[in-house]
Amino acid sequence: MKIKSQKDFWSGLMFVVVGIAFAWGATSYSFGSSARPGPGYFPFGLGILMAILGAFVLFQSLTIETETGDPIGRWAWKPLAIVVGSVAAFGWLLPHLGMFVALPVLVFVASSAGDEFHWLEAAINAVVLTAFSWLVFIKGLNLTIPLMPALMASGA
Repeated sequence: MKIKSQKDFWSGLMFVVVGIAFAWGATSYSFGSSARPGPGYFPFGLGILMAILGAFVLFQSLTIETETGDPIGRWAWKPLAIVVGSVAAFGWLLPHLGMFVALPVLVFVASSAGDEFHWLEAAINAVVLTAFSWLVFIKGLNLTIPLMPALMASGA
């Protein structure tokens, strides 16, 4: 069978593999029920949905002819490193400096990986995402996520 779209083939394969991995990883957690879902309920469902969508894209890449075959271009290593680094920095900054610092840092650094970085857009995005995260995770779900650096939170 001939691959008719390389981009769709590899992205579909990636979604299938990641979806199956998430669904498989979720099987080690309690599923609960539909009325009271456990910690494995949503990751399993989302993993299965991701694998199914990936299978559709994969199937399409093998059946629908494209003009050029949609070849895969060069890897953009610098933006990839910036985004991965910003996520790693967020993971380290969150417990040390809190969500009000870590999340805007994540947004600004990850945004700088793109070709069209604008400070104002990144600032608006950081404010909206931080406010939304505060509403969902702190107010809505009552999670204990540090909001500010430990020195500021203790009043010292």
